[in-house]
Parts: sequence; structure tokens; C-alpha cells
Amino acid sequence: MLRTRSVLIAAALGLLLWGCAQPRSANTYHAGETMREQVVRLGVVETVREVTVDRGQTGVGTAGGAVVGGVAGSAFGQGRGSVVTTVLGAIAGGVAGQAVENRVSKVPGYEITVRLDSGDLRAIVQEADAEQFRPGERVRLLSQANVTRVTH
Repeated sequence: MLRTRSVLIAAALGLLLWGCAQPRSANTYHAGETMREQVVRLGVVETVREVTVDRGQTGVGTAGGAVVGGVAGSAFGQGRGSVVTTVLGAIAGGVAGQAVENRVSKVPGYEITVRLDSGDLRAIVQEADAEQFRPGERVRLLSQANVTRVTH
């Protein structure tokens, strides 16, 4: 019984961490984005503004927290008391897991306004990463399937 609980807890925590660790940087390409042609436009950075990017909730935090809380709650009480503590543990764990996911789903980002060599003005929002952009800097806009990223 203890071994089953440990496996469930490990699986729930693994799912929670996996959901929180998905990178979305301008420097990170997903497998489906590789080996595909991108349109390249050149321009100059006009402005850079710090923003918060909300990745949204996947539900993994709530579900993982509920599983962990339910397993922890089932260790207390006997009979109906065990059922009550399991349910209470699942509810508390779900609320805690949702709070954790909500906190890690909001990441720093930049709104980068670029004046293209054609004279057009474009604004792109992307998550902050190692690349820093400053007004007056030459940059590239890489576009593919309605996704555009700013790079040096």
C-alpha cells in the first residue's frame, strides 16, 4: 500500500513539473518547427517594453495536487474518517496545486516594436530569455505559420 502511494505521488509530481518546465523562448524551437522555411525580415528596434506572459492553466497542477492531497489524506483516519480525510486532502491539494501552477504560468516577457527596412512597424511579444534588445539595434524577424520571433 505504501509503495502504491509513493508511485502515485511521484507520478503526480512528475506531471506537475513537466507541465511547468515547457520552454517557450525565442531561442527554443520545438521539433515541429525544425526543417521548415521561415520568412526573414530585417529592421531596427524602436521600443522594448517589459510585459508578463500568461501561459494559461493546463490543469496539471490542480490534478496533481488533488492526487497528492488525496493520497496524503487517506493515510489518516479509519472507515468513514479515512474517506473524509481523503476528500479533504484532495480538495486542499487541488487548490494548492492550482495556486502553484498559476504562479509558474506567468513569466516575464518583452513587447518589442520593430521598424522594418520597408518602413512598416511591427510589435512582437515573446518570453524573456538570454537575448536582450535595445532601441536602435538591428534585428531579424523570423516568421513561420503565424509565429514571429525577434532575434539578433
